[in-house]
Amino acid sequence: MTALPGASPGTPAEDPVSGHSATEEPVSGGSGPGSSVPAEEDGAAPDRVSDDAAGGEAGADSSGEEAGGGAGGGSTGGAELTEAQAELAAQRELRSRIEQRKAEKSAPIAAGGKLSGTAADLLAAVRAVESGTKPSGTFFEASAAPRKPAPTSVAAPDRPRVPAPEPARQQVDPGTVSAVLEVLVSGGAPEGLAARVAGVLGEQAADALREDPWRLLAVPGVQPEQADGFARALLGAECRPDDGRRAAALVAWLLERAALRGHTALESGAVRSALAGRSVPDPDEAVQQAVAEGAVLVFQDGVDAVGEPEDAGEAEGADEHEAPEAGDAAGPQERVPVLLGLDRYALAEESLADGLARLVKTVQPASWEDAAGAAGTPSAAELIRAAAGHGLVAHTGGEAARAEPAALVEAARGLGLRAVAAAHGENGRRRLGTGAVTVQGLLAGTEGPGRDEDGTLAVDLLAVLDAPQLDVETAAVLVESLPDGCRLVLSGDPGVLWSAGAGRVFADVLAARVCPVVASRTPDPGPLGELVSGIGIGELTRVEAPGKEVVIIPVRDAGEAVHRTVQLVADSVPRAIGVPSAETQVITVGHGGSAGTRALNAALKERFNPSPGRFGGFDPADRVAYAAAPGRTLTGTVVSAEAEGLRIDCEGTAVLVPKELVESTLRHGWAITAHQAAGMRWPAVVVVLPGDAAQGLSRPWVYTAFSRGERHLSVVHGVEQVLPHAVAEIPSEDRTTRLRPLLESLLAPRDAEAAHA
Repeated sequence: MTALPGASPGTPAEDPVSGHSATEEPVSGGSGPGSSVPAEEDGAAPDRVSDDAAGGEAGADSSGEEAGGGAGGGSTGGAELTEAQAELAAQRELRSRIEQRKAEKSAPIAAGGKLSGTAADLLAAVRAVESGTKPSGTFFEASAAPRKPAPTSVAAPDRPRVPAPEPARQQVDPGTVSAVLEVLVSGGAPEGLAARVAGVLGEQAADALREDPWRLLAVPGVQPEQADGFARALLGAECRPDDGRRAAALVAWLLERAALRGHTALESGAVRSALAGRSVPDPDEAVQQAVAEGAVLVFQDGVDAVGEPEDAGEAEGADEHEAPEAGDAAGPQERVPVLLGLDRYALAEESLADGLARLVKTVQPASWEDAAGAAGTPSAAELIRAAAGHGLVAHTGGEAARAEPAALVEAARGLGLRAVAAAHGENGRRRLGTGAVTVQGLLAGTEGPGRDEDGTLAVDLLAVLDAPQLDVETAAVLVESLPDGCRLVLSGDPGVLWSAGAGRVFADVLAARVCPVVASRTPDPGPLGELVSGIGIGELTRVEAPGKEVVIIPVRDAGEAVHRTVQLVADSVPRAIGVPSAETQVITVGHGGSAGTRALNAALKERFNPSPGRFGGFDPADRVAYAAAPGRTLTGTVVSAEAEGLRIDCEGTAVLVPKELVESTLRHGWAITAHQAAGMRWPAVVVVLPGDAAQGLSRPWVYTAFSRGERHLSVVHGVEQVLPHAVAEIPSEDRTTRLRPLLESLLAPRDAEAAHA
């Protein structure tokens, strides 16, 4: 490969895009003058994840701020139930399932009391298992209801499972807010929290806070230090760090924070360590308090797969210095971690695993050889054959490979089946073509074929593209909505960033190996495809780009990065590549910092629409990023401001953002983060990598950002050797989830072998 022409950093040269003055270097970063990484400034690190609730993302892009991620504007549900009725029914069912789980546990112990009875037994059990003195199968056998294997036939649901993608905002009773306000004032908490507390804790919020001040931690944005201060003000001398109510609230708070980073559960040891860092005197006791009181659930998935000693008693009584013989059942076993999780994610993962197993076991194999023979590519033919014989199929590939599930859907329709292709968002739906839907639109009933009389989706085959963007709760609702015998194809690029919500559904399905996996052999073309393919295997290669498909612009500091970015979008890319500024998207690492989305959007707004921001900081013609729901970002343009809110155009779809949600769900959208950009593509992309963004880089981040451009990629490069290091050495941050062992327990190895046969 040859390097792109240009000069070394700091040397004036011809603009690599437009032919005007600029500098550039090979994509590998190189060395030479100015090769040192700029020092990071205080506060310039990438934003932390809580700020991303409004931006629809999680993981590397993060912030210390808390922002709401909800959105208004619901859509109609099923044919018989309104959206509100369906949502209430879903909530009632969820509450009943949670109460059933809690009823199977022992009665709660007194807050702050010493452990006894079942709780003491639980503490002894967890210590014994984690120390290795007890086999893993003896742990918490009664802590959760036993899960039944997926049936071969499932009764029709008694309601349409249509949770609204944008739940209707609940009206909070003014009397409840007033009562909460009184309690908050007496505890020295901010008065502005009253409405949020009432919305989270419900009608009895005031009484709940008086009884347990640490319930305040359930409100997003409240920190443990604030809840402790509130409790001290209310309880006085009775407020103690070992109070069981504090322990339960802290455990739940830690798990909620973990969910923002994608985890559906955490190892008990990690929770205890975090509790110790929060001045909890006895973390072991605190964990057991939380479990016994039903604040969290405890799991040890995969015990059956690991196996137990044939005679546990003999194993326990054996000489501890005696080495077990090879093949001895009492020999060393693989450690199965003890996990703690919240009800909502536990129920979602179990429901998803049951639903996927149901699809695998209820499908009727068929022969679609004629359709496979007519397929345009060998990979498309292989996918058609796999879907013909199996209820669940995973398909991997890049942008060009999206044509293969699209071909499968067309072939299935030709066979008389009700087949649908669904993408993560509107941008992905548009790229699929006529007849495609979005996942949220399909669930809401606003797109696609609707539902049958029993409430299930009227489909025989569903191909879900952008599958890595599926969080566990959305995936569970989707799979629950599919009828028995339906074929489900999950398709996506495994190299991109994972979902903004908790879970890693696509990765867990691939790792479980309980269904056929069709890997596309259709590569993405051109220099961009070559560059991204190399990143996917950990190599940042130099590529020949005679048509200026890939251009690198080295910069010395963040100020120069912002200046060069504006120049590229406004002048260089439109002139040299022919892509208008409106079709060029800027992507950066985080919201904060000297070249984050805030700084870049301020500079780009000044260049393209220098109005004063009369409507909540926005003006007509502003480009915006709208968090339609947590983890789902729509890009669009402000059309007008009305009494009810801002009206925006999201790729041809008119959306009215209520004025009370403008601040929490809208950002300027000339520049967005890679997490927001996942699942979308534009004709041209400018990726900004200032020096203070180095710590936010990883291989999946670079892979996602660099693969968003269809025709052109410009990289404003200020991280130097950090970039190739991130591609080669920094994989995605691991997530603790339960879906893989659940699938493996429901679909025995013989099922997997049959699936691969």
